[in-house]
Amino acid sequence: MLKQLGNSEPRDIVFLLIPRFSMMAFTSALEPLRAANRLAEAELYRWRIVSTDGGPVRASAGVSINADGKFSETEKATSVFICAGMGAESYLNRETFGLLRNAAARGAMIGGICTGALIMARAGLLSKAKCTIHWENIAGFVEEFPDLDITATLFEVDGKRATCSGGTAPLDMVLHLIAQDHGQDLALNVAEQMLHTIIRHPHDSQRMSLQYRTGISNAKVLAVMAHMEAFLESPVGLDELAETAGVSPRQLERLFRNHLGKSPKRYYMDLRLRRARLLLTQTSMPILQVAVACGFTSASHFARCYRALFSRSPRTERWLANTALRPDGQLEALATQQTGPV
Repeated sequence: MLKQLGNSEPRDIVFLLIPRFSMMAFTSALEPLRAANRLAEAELYRWRIVSTDGGPVRASAGVSINADGKFSETEKATSVFICAGMGAESYLNRETFGLLRNAAARGAMIGGICTGALIMARAGLLSKAKCTIHWENIAGFVEEFPDLDITATLFEVDGKRATCSGGTAPLDMVLHLIAQDHGQDLALNVAEQMLHTIIRHPHDSQRMSLQYRTGISNAKVLAVMAHMEAFLESPVGLDELAETAGVSPRQLERLFRNHLGKSPKRYYMDLRLRRARLLLTQTSMPILQVAVACGFTSASHFARCYRALFSRSPRTERWLANTALRPDGQLEALATQQTGPV
């Protein structure tokens, strides 16, 4: 055990659970606080779990967590962490936005865990702060809030605003806050208790390297793949892609077929369509705007290409996502089977 720390007032933290929140992200933020109290032999942190109505909240994993009360009853909290996950793009609770603004005006730290950053942005709390969100949501986040300073980092702590990318990133963010509050030694001891052998830096990348997540080791192919990812909205031609790798277009075709089993054109198209799928399911952008954001100049061409890859139209894809997000879940099974025409 560490020597008991000073008699400073505990940090009062409220965890606001949003329906379909990420269980992993929530517990990754909560458990280091428990461990910090235990190791310090002092109540450094105390917390309450709240919901908008004071009732239980179901996580995306299907597990329900009982709330300690309503969010409106937590006026004394010094920190509020919004725990969200799937479906945050459809969350438009104006009362919650107002309560968050009130908490911020009182000087509370406001934090977004996983897609909690989206809710913070809708409440108008990120206009002057760097922020991040899970990599799957970045494209939609940027489209909805083009003026925000959005990064692709693991987490961001900017004054009284904190955001992280979800998964296990909240663990690193909370360890960072523990170090700020009570020193690096305690943070390191908490990390060791969590079997977290390396405390990651705020600006570490969320994603694995392109080589690791694709299994491709050829440097020329990786260079072209990275160039494609950088130009999804305005696709470049085969000649420019080949020039990026320092090979001829014919050599590039051969490299892609050898390493990926498809042509560069096919790989590039699939990449753009998968980005479109994220935008369709995670934003309310008009379908034509989604098409343009993914490099398509024709809505009909986009729809044909989309159906060829996913066996459903863009409109049906959005309907499926919206149906699955219903709180009662009654149509979820039907939605996952629906693949018919628009």
